[in-house]
Amino acid sequence: MSIDRVMVAAGAASSKTDDPTVVLDVGDLLGITDHFVITSGTNVRQVRTIAEEVERRVKEQGGDAPRYVEGLDDARWVLLDYGQFVVHVFLEEARHYYNLERLWADAPRVEHPFSQTRRLAVEL
Repeated sequence: MSIDRVMVAAGAASSKTDDPTVVLDVGDLLGITDHFVITSGTNVRQVRTIAEEVERRVKEQGGDAPRYVEGLDDARWVLLDYGQFVVHVFLEEARHYYNLERLWADAPRVEHPFSQTRRLAVEL
């Protein structure tokens, strides 16, 4: 099921960053995907590492490769489209600028074991 893969992706992202990883249930609002996983890194290298870790762990757990990957070249905003969920890995300043959590504020947040980070999660 999709939510299991979403949790794997959130865990993978959280394992490579101290920034908060947020899971939004956008299915009722968007209609083309069920969940967004949103996270960020402090530099381009970390953003790429997070994206690679998400891909590796989802595959390791029996999931498919993303249908579409965008943004790896400049790594300011990497998008991994798995169909039923989309992972957004931002460079910190790009995350603040685009502020998907605020844009999709009507979407319920999905609690996950990786919600707590070592750094205080600041509402964006």
